[in-house]
Amino acid sequence: MKPSHEVRRARVEDAEAVGRMLHDFNSEYDDYTPGPETMGKRIRELLASGDVTVLIGGDGPDGLALLRFRPSLWSESLDCYLEELYVVPDLRGRGLGQALMEAAIETAQAEGAGYMDLGTAETDTAARALYEKMGFSRTEGKPDGPVNYFYEREL
Repeated sequence: MKPSHEVRRARVEDAEAVGRMLHDFNSEYDDYTPGPETMGKRIRELLASGDVTVLIGGDGPDGLALLRFRPSLWSESLDCYLEELYVVPDLRGRGLGQALMEAAIETAQAEGAGYMDLGTAETDTAARALYEKMGFSRTEGKPDGPVNYFYEREL
């Protein structure tokens, strides 16, 4: 069965479903998760405050794109960070991820963003292929440019 490609903004009442998907995503990759209930509560707070924009798609919902916006240093526009993109494993490869990415780009542009960045694991070849198909680059803007690296540290 082909998943629904309808994508919409998550509302506060979608927080538990979003929290469950974020928990499942982190569990799939053996990353820390505080649990679906705690994630749902946190997402509820962030959605209510407007600090995140979450797009959901599919019937379950079955996928999400989580965006955060910040003022740009280099222009008067916003920068958009795609913090998470997730599609449930059984529905991958059927176009929902691309639909979520298209909606994320449209949403970012509508919010006034002039730039979007993201990070993904080198081993996540499916996500990397999607991002590159959508026009994202892992170089400094030239096909033969230097590779960019994403660093993180707990504080």
